[in-house]
Amino acid sequence: MNATSRVRTRLGLVGGMMLATAIVAVAVLALSGCAPQAAAGQATDASGSAGPAEELRLGYFANVTHAPALVGLEEGLFEGALGDTKLTTQVFNAGPAAIEALSAGAIDAAYIGPNPSINTFIQSGGESAHIVAGAATGGAALVVRDGIDSVRDLDGATLATPQLGNTQDVALRSWLADEGYTTDTTGGGDVHITPTENAQTLTLFQQGGLDGAWLPEPWVSRLLADGGNGAHVLVDETDLWEDGEFPTTVLLVRAEFLAEHPKTVRALLEGHVASVDWLAEHADEAAGVINSVIEADTGKPLADAVITRALEHVTFSFDPHAETFETLVENGLEAGTQKEGSIDGLFDLRLLNELLSASGDGAEPVSAGGLGEE
Repeated sequence: MNATSRVRTRLGLVGGMMLATAIVAVAVLALSGCAPQAAAGQATDASGSAGPAEELRLGYFANVTHAPALVGLEEGLFEGALGDTKLTTQVFNAGPAAIEALSAGAIDAAYIGPNPSINTFIQSGGESAHIVAGAATGGAALVVRDGIDSVRDLDGATLATPQLGNTQDVALRSWLADEGYTTDTTGGGDVHITPTENAQTLTLFQQGGLDGAWLPEPWVSRLLADGGNGAHVLVDETDLWEDGEFPTTVLLVRAEFLAEHPKTVRALLEGHVASVDWLAEHADEAAGVINSVIEADTGKPLADAVITRALEHVTFSFDPHAETFETLVENGLEAGTQKEGSIDGLFDLRLLNELLSASGDGAEPVSAGGLGEE
């Protein structure tokens, strides 16, 4: 049994002694250097650590790979854990746009892909943000039209990704390079990559304007169901990773916010852990709950067959699989979408591991893979 299935929804959502004890524990750990510290001059509460924030601004995508965010919102798990802290949300299409908002201070935390998280950390010299938990693994693939049956059929093809430098964009460019193809960030090379908004990708594929696309769920399943043109999966990214496990979504928090409001980040993580656990325990209800948020955010729900297939290809876990991130860095460099730099310190999993320890379910700590605090 893994950590995902052991932690119960009750984490952070019940009152009484457990919550009070947990809050005191965070304050003690903050004073001892075992949790994020308040910035110099930051106002503190009676415990000596920064108090909860008045507001938490959270970004996410209306994707199945962001289901922990969708469930946390729809089931009230975030609001229940955050208490008096106001929760506001913003929906994004891809990681680089969310990173722009995070870097500008427009949001405080985001469900996002690993490669944009790596990019902002390296570009800021480790000062911008930290991954505090994983959210999802799997759920990405290259879908192509009829007539493309092997990698050799891609010469001269035009393929789409959600956005330049996002996780699927890097995966496609890196895979093509390994297969001997050249690409560049302006759409040139042996295979032409055109970063395109996901809904537009579907339309262009239907019209024959694209030969394929490397996408996250539910867009993989949407192209297969609605794209026509003999749409089929050429590459399931799961097949490219050892044990089939690769991170698709992580929870990233702005470094300044984490330092100033560790209690609020801990509460966010309580809601997040509860959401991941809810998904493990309510598989029969998940599609309906996820779909209700997608409909609210996009104006249209997914077809039953689409969301059912999408959920079959995604695993939800708060383990970010830190052991894969050095490979992700190499992929970004190979793809030409990332600068060289260190990711030492990218992860801060201390608050997450405190929650897992406090659950009483014997959950093992989540590893930072030597790339940060745990």
